[in-house]
Amino acid sequence: MTFGEQPAYLRVAGDLRKKIVDGRLPPHTRLPSQARIREEYGVSDTVALEARKVLMAEGLVEGRSGSGTYVRERPVPRRVARSGFRPERGATPFRQEQTDGAVYGTWESSSEQTEVCGAVAERLGIEPGDRAMRTKYLFREAGEPMMLSTSWEPLALTGRTPVMLPEEGPLGGMGVVERMRAIDVIVDNVTEEVGARPGLAEELVLLGGVPGHVVLVIQRTYYASGRPVETADVVIPADRYRAAYHLPVR
Repeated sequence: MTFGEQPAYLRVAGDLRKKIVDGRLPPHTRLPSQARIREEYGVSDTVALEARKVLMAEGLVEGRSGSGTYVRERPVPRRVARSGFRPERGATPFRQEQTDGAVYGTWESSSEQTEVCGAVAERLGIEPGDRAMRTKYLFREAGEPMMLSTSWEPLALTGRTPVMLPEEGPLGGMGVVERMRAIDVIVDNVTEEVGARPGLAEELVLLGGVPGHVVLVIQRTYYASGRPVETADVVIPADRYRAAYHLPVR
């Protein structure tokens, strides 16, 4: 194979992908069988099988037990708006991040005290083993799971205060900026690092994805005068949503 030449299975997968994208193989159409691929492209059974595996890993096709492999319905990606923190009173974080004011989101959450270690401790600027309040969220848009979030807040900061539980008390659900202000901690900066990876099995079960689907992972951290006061991992299915950033010009 010369430099830059693709392996045979990638060339076959690329041609089938093009047929899917341009509509020659529309959604719910049965993918050509392994024997048909072998005959049409002049390749071995192994190459045909690997090409199908590539398309499955990309989420373009799905296997149906006893029936074959079919082209998946491709969702039109929607936007999840990201615009840093907004200190307006009376708005919940999830509602702030909706791009369409006519769509109302709901969420489920649970909080528990935990010891943090590794990267989370480093992000919060605390020692491994220190305690934090961990809150897990499942966000829905029009009933459809669309985003997961796990946040951590140091109990050395919020412990024994009215805002110790993010979703309970007088400021429950009001967001980090508003809640921290209530204990005289002024949030003045937020950072977000965006990456992508295959979704974990437990994430895809909650988000309604299939094995191999890619998720966007946003590591968000709020700061007050340089001190981290909250950090979170936000997980979004990449095939259904895009993170759209609206940043103020300073």
